[in-house]
Amino acid sequence: MSNAASNEPSRSRGKAPAGERVADWADGRLGIYSLAKANMRKIFPDHWSFMLGEVCMYSFIIIILTGVYLTLFFHPSMAEVEYHGSYVPLQGQLMSQAFESTVNISFEVRGGLLIRQIHHWAAVVFIAGMLVHMMRVFFTGAFRKPREVNWLFGFLLLVLGMFTGFTGYSLPDDLLSGTGIRFMQGAILSIPVVGTYLSMFLFGGEFPGTDIIARFYSIHILLLPGIMLGLMVAHLILVFYHKHTQFAGPGRTNNNVVGMPLLPVYMAKAGGFFFLVFGVIAAMSAIATINPIWNIGPYRPDQVSTNAQPDWYMGFSEGLIRIMPGWEINLWGHTLVLGVFIPLMVFGLVLAVMAVYPFIESWITGDKREHHILDRPRNAPTRTAFGAAWIALYWVLLIGGGNDLWATHFNLSINAITWFVRIGMFAVPVLVFIVTKRICLGLQRRDREKVLHGRESGIIKRLPHGEFIEVHEPLSQEQLHTLTAHEQYKPAEIGPTVDENGVERKVTASEKLRAKLSQAYYGEGNQIEKPTLEEFKEIEAGHGHH
Repeated sequence: MSNAASNEPSRSRGKAPAGERVADWADGRLGIYSLAKANMRKIFPDHWSFMLGEVCMYSFIIIILTGVYLTLFFHPSMAEVEYHGSYVPLQGQLMSQAFESTVNISFEVRGGLLIRQIHHWAAVVFIAGMLVHMMRVFFTGAFRKPREVNWLFGFLLLVLGMFTGFTGYSLPDDLLSGTGIRFMQGAILSIPVVGTYLSMFLFGGEFPGTDIIARFYSIHILLLPGIMLGLMVAHLILVFYHKHTQFAGPGRTNNNVVGMPLLPVYMAKAGGFFFLVFGVIAAMSAIATINPIWNIGPYRPDQVSTNAQPDWYMGFSEGLIRIMPGWEINLWGHTLVLGVFIPLMVFGLVLAVMAVYPFIESWITGDKREHHILDRPRNAPTRTAFGAAWIALYWVLLIGGGNDLWATHFNLSINAITWFVRIGMFAVPVLVFIVTKRICLGLQRRDREKVLHGRESGIIKRLPHGEFIEVHEPLSQEQLHTLTAHEQYKPAEIGPTVDENGVERKVTASEKLRAKLSQAYYGEGNQIEKPTLEEFKEIEAGHGHH
């Protein structure tokens, strides 16, 4: 009787709602509820610079969506056909099926040209966003422990994004992209011993062959995006796992995060920001034409398009090659083209230093602690100066990559531009390094004066004895905290070379190098001492305070 009575209420209640039953079914197999409960209320700080990473992610999503649409109409074939489409100036010309299908997408597929433009502009925004995002991470020290691996993931995304962009704009097989492929083939041929074999393997024979577009197509839509998607997921997982960095402020420590929960606040803002990014890219695509292949024409190996320039993110490597003297060495009947090979090695070396910089700085400073509070760039003057010098080097070489356009547009000598870039490649980064470091130290001195004397109010006051002074307003506690929250690092030292028993130990070359580099980072003249509490109290007591 009791069992029947206990079962009666369950019969009267009936089945649970369909949505609840689906949720229970999914949770029982995937553990969604516990996963969501642990992560959906995760706190994220709110600062405009953190949106740079979101711009990258949203533009990548736009690239994938528009790329899927374009694959429905693109034919990755180098088979030669005669054009009879709607674009009259090209009618009757011989071209590859790849070029023909791209022209058809632009003029005959509904919305095809806009989708092409969105796809290309989103790729440009994606790479630009990654570069600026990495600079934000670099200048604020967000790459320090425990985020060194995440820095490597971001760096690989940037490099793979560059090569994905290169393979992408090569697919239409137009005269501009064909010139870029020819440039790449020349760079491959300059590699000693294996260059010829690599070129034959890539092109399936002599340049240009018949397979390169189909191979680039597979690389562009499958291999590189798949790797990048995996890296991006891993990057976001580590962001969740390590928790987000934050700028110094009241109540913010290495052990907490001050901000808004992921749901519903952050997700609502992120969703709106996605459509804002999509709208801006769509507006750019509708207003400004990029890569008008119908004006350039199909690729022919015996022609080079005028104004053939690489995309801006490849201008660094092209600038290195354009300014390099045409050095060659003939050994045992083989020619080593140093004029191309050396710039490629320099390009690879610069990228390698970018990749491992977090480990270099950690070794120099000896700092093995976890860091979740960001630096203000002015408080790390040597690191900030290095970043500014790298940007200066990039822009100088970008000028070299377009030396012919600078010459024609500004009526300059191309030889003068080349020599300017050759000299500037070494001189400009050093000059920018020195100037940036001095600016950072000057800003540190200004912060010190603000802490001790307050902010200048612009109010002039005359004292009884006739002296004119400017009244200073005291800073708030929040402002004082922001200006004094940074750490004052001390340079690493070699230490005593003789122990208590008088036995001299051998100092290795790496120890000496580390001590010198650490001195260059944090030694005298590389940071301004923060005001002490005693100095602040003395000023507050009225001694010297206006």
